Amino acid sequence: MTTHVDARSDYQYKTGTNRLGLWLFILSDAFVFGGLLVSRFYLLGRTRPDLSQLLGLIVTAILLLSSFFMNRAETAIRFGDRKGFLNGTLLTIVLGILFLIGVVGVEWQMAPFSAGENAMASIFYTMTGFHAFHVLTGVILLVIVYRKGRKGMYSAERHWAVEAAAIYWHFVDVVWVFFYPALYLMGRVAG
Repeated sequence: MTTHVDARSDYQYKTGTNRLGLWLFILSDAFVFGGLLVSRFYLLGRTRPDLSQLLGLIVTAILLLSSFFMNRAETAIRFGDRKGFLNGTLLTIVLGILFLIGVVGVEWQMAPFSAGENAMASIFYTMTGFHAFHVLTGVILLVIVYRKGRKGMYSAERHWAVEAAAIYWHFVDVVWVFFYPALYLMGRVAG
């Protein structure tokens, strides 16, 4: 009994310190993303790139939907629902990949400028590229979590990795909620 209690309190202690570390990482990353937003408005002012409004809306909807399924996955594992956790995580991975295809595979090809052509191009590719890198990192983390979940490594009592991946994923989604209007909606089209 004592060993079980010690192992549980050790797990809770490690989870607490890991949680603090994750939030400090997210805070530091938020400053970088915030700096990109400030740069966007400093360099472009009240203008914006002439980007596909429809594609911007579609990739945003995909990312927001992925956050919904990640929340479902995390909630499922908290209640010991392994199948619900696996399904939600897999859907999140697929939607994350679709987001990357939409932004990097399609939007970058359709953009009316090439990287480094001007300040607008530089800020567009830097913002979307840095965000896409974080989405890709999140997808990789989710693949690892999914594979471990298939092996039964998470339970209602032990699922810190799932929680951490979910927190990171939601952070990346929230960043896009700010990037999307800054790039696609605010200001007049530069021309």
